[in-house]
Amino acid sequence: MDLSRVIAISGKPGLYRLVSQTRNGFIVEDLDKGKKVSIAANYNVSLLENVAIYGVSQEYPLAEVFFRIYKKENGGASIDHKSSGAELRAYMEQVLPEYDDTRVYDSDLKKLFQWYNILQSKGLLNIDLAAVEAAIAAQQAEIEAAKAPVEVEAKVETEEVVEAKPKKKAAPKKAKAETGEEKPAKKTAAKKTTKKKTEE
Repeated sequence: MDLSRVIAISGKPGLYRLVSQTRNGFIVEDLDKGKKVSIAANYNVSLLENVAIYGVSQEYPLAEVFFRIYKKENGGASIDHKSSGAELRAYMEQVLPEYDDTRVYDSDLKKLFQWYNILQSKGLLNIDLAAVEAAIAAQQAEIEAAKAPVEVEAKVETEEVVEAKPKKKAAPKKAKAETGEEKPAKKTAAKKTTKKKTEE
């Protein structure tokens, strides 16, 4: 599934594929009708590979959501995007239970399922389920492995703090040595004053 050249154009229904770039904009192909049209550069365009669905703890890329729908439907079409909001949300709960229902609106779900069905009907969602699941498992293993060095570093820091404590105990001994040197100095000064008094 390659979404790198598939776009949605603000104010225009459906999906488009980027064909080429012109001086003033782009040439795109309407995936639903198969017609090529030119659009100005000032159009608000969204690349599908950059679109994500809000989750409770993180955002889910559209490709991952499409993969989940594809897996649920075994490569078939999803729910009709013209279904009621309650039906769309019930379907979304089955596909992505982690989605944030407070930030994902009914209009977002309509676009999501409409886009999926367009891509599925054009054969652009040929997903190797086993390969994708293996890639996801490998990615999760890398994340777990990356967490391990952080824990080791934390242990090293605590050991350094423990080693620094005995050095502080040596400081009071130096203070005693300094006070011991001052006491003889005071005694010699007292002897000199007594000699002067006897001479007078």
